[in-house]
Amino acid sequence: MRTLGWWHVAVVGAVVVLGLLLVAQGESTEALLGGLASMAVLLVSWLLLGPRAEASPAAATALLVSVSVSIGVATGFSPSLAVLQCVGYPLVWFFAGGTRKGLLGNVLLVTAVWFGFLASTGTDTRSVLESTITCGLSAALSLGLGLWFTRVYRRVDERQQLIDRLEATQAQVEALSREAGAVGERERLVREIHDTIAQDLTGLVLTAQLGRQELADGDVIAASERLAILEDTARQALLQTRSLVVSGAALGIEGQSLAESLRRLGERFRRETGLLVSVSADDVGSLDRDGQVVLMRCAQEALANVRKHAGAGAATVSLTTRGGEAVLVVEDDGSGFDARARTSGFGLTGMAERLALVDGRLTLTTNPGGGTVLEARLPVLQRST
Repeated sequence: MRTLGWWHVAVVGAVVVLGLLLVAQGESTEALLGGLASMAVLLVSWLLLGPRAEASPAAATALLVSVSVSIGVATGFSPSLAVLQCVGYPLVWFFAGGTRKGLLGNVLLVTAVWFGFLASTGTDTRSVLESTITCGLSAALSLGLGLWFTRVYRRVDERQQLIDRLEATQAQVEALSREAGAVGERERLVREIHDTIAQDLTGLVLTAQLGRQELADGDVIAASERLAILEDTARQALLQTRSLVVSGAALGIEGQSLAESLRRLGERFRRETGLLVSVSADDVGSLDRDGQVVLMRCAQEALANVRKHAGAGAATVSLTTRGGEAVLVVEDDGSGFDARARTSGFGLTGMAERLALVDGRLTLTTNPGGGTVLEARLPVLQRST
């Protein structure tokens, strides 16, 4: 709309100014009336077709034909009105909608003006030569500027299309990134629930089974102690659930070191299962929080496997620093298993994936009847991000 507003100013201004000049020149009545009538047709054509010419190729074609004929006829009545070419040629290039149509519009306009000159100045050799030179120079200037502006506009349009495609691609990348982030967050929550809440629920089930057996045996004192363990485990599960829902924080090591968390884990495991658990944990302060959480989850998963599958009587948990790495070892004296046949079970895949995310690795040593040794290693030096 702003562009058409300037076109209104240009067309109306040119018609009004040239009309006043035509009157001031003292032209003959025929030339005056013919020139004014031709410019009136030009003005009406613009007012009727101009606002629709950008959106309608048919309206644009009708406008260019009307403008060319009007300027040619006006020149035929008065050669001074050939100045209207200053408005006509830009209109042709602006509304042509392409180089080919612009060239045809230029040919039409220069032809109309040339015939207008012949009608007003005569057809003698000198007049024809002057008319041809004048129209040729005007057309050459129009073609030069028009083709240059058309090429610039095409490049701008191509650049804008490229920008639009880049913005669309960026929007797709952002959408995929958000989706990947959501998937990653879901996977993180699944791991947290599996390694914390699910383990506590498993402990609740086993503790309840032991308590029922003790009640059946008439051991009220042992059953009462088992109920206390049951209550403590349930409270811990509730606390972890609330922490996960409210903040999404890593569970199990808030407000304490990894060594302290491992000792608490061993004590809870001993109370819940009755197995002898020995914990030896050094302070690994140079290990970042993500690494501490991963090792804590590995210890929880390993002890859960001891409880559910190993049939062990004792287990040991050790945390040391060796060769620039934090090394967590969980060992039991249980039945062991064939690692080649059961590598996808017991949460081993989840542990390996967790460790891989923080540049760690998992090693499992086990044989049927020979117990199991699980070793998780993480670099304690600051990792590049």
